[in-house]
Amino acid sequence: MRLGVIDVGSNTVHLLVVDAHRGAQPLPAYSHKIELRLSEHTTDDGSIAEGGVKRLSTFVGECLTVAEDQGIEDLLAFATSAIREAPNGDEVLQQVREETGADLQVLSGADEARLTFLAVRRWFGWSSGRLLCLDVGGGSLEIAAGLDEEPDAALSLPLGAGRLTRELPGDPPDLDDVRALRKRVRSDIGRVVRDVTRLGAADRVVGTSKTVRSLARITGAAPSEEGPYVARSLQRSELTDLIPRLAQMRSSKRADLPGVSIGRAPQLLAGALVIEGAMDLLGAERLDVCPWALREGVILRRLDWLGQDS
Repeated sequence: MRLGVIDVGSNTVHLLVVDAHRGAQPLPAYSHKIELRLSEHTTDDGSIAEGGVKRLSTFVGECLTVAEDQGIEDLLAFATSAIREAPNGDEVLQQVREETGADLQVLSGADEARLTFLAVRRWFGWSSGRLLCLDVGGGSLEIAAGLDEEPDAALSLPLGAGRLTRELPGDPPDLDDVRALRKRVRSDIGRVVRDVTRLGAADRVVGTSKTVRSLARITGAAPSEEGPYVARSLQRSELTDLIPRLAQMRSSKRADLPGVSIGRAPQLLAGALVIEGAMDLLGAERLDVCPWALREGVILRRLDWLGQDS
């Protein structure tokens, strides 16, 4: 069957169309997305501004039209931290529903972590043993660990690359601000290390998200044109060496690095600080890059449910 997922994230709103059935790998058929950056369309109290809501409604409406044109049989639509944490999140959902008919379901941070973990487990398989999964988005960091498809630990921290970039106002940022952010990131992660590691060390540490892929590409991983099945990884030692360089670059110079888009360049330093801090505190020397993440996890869970109904 043909499934569609509308993912309203802090950075990107993305419609992914896949051809899939239970027990098979979902095959991407079509993609329609925009870098809306809802986390940047906010008022002083963190509410999503009217301009951001209007752009969101317009694009969700586009996604529904594309979904119909692509012959989607089942459409799932969900939102993550940008709407989950906004004081006017319920009003945003209502306005989108009234203007487009789309009923966006808000995922909790723990559910994001669980569904991303499911996608990573299915991608790497049981032979990977105990998995530790790090997913750095625009608004939050999700961490999950476990031996099965359901993780033993699944949690979310407000350490997204887009959110934290607001704490680095300069371009390039002041080094005192970089040090202060590094300290805070490590303090926040340090509070949950025991929750993640209490059942044992990971056999494989995995990273998802565009920020992870970009940093891996900068440090020598294969470009995306070589396809999803090429093994890609990020070494902590190389990331540690890269961070001072990123801190001294203007965003325009970061965008010249391999695998870095103009839109993502401003967030790259904050994302690198989060990933490097998590790897260090959780004892990971290497991070394997997974091409599947939350969207694929949502699709896989939906296919599992459909299989139970049949």
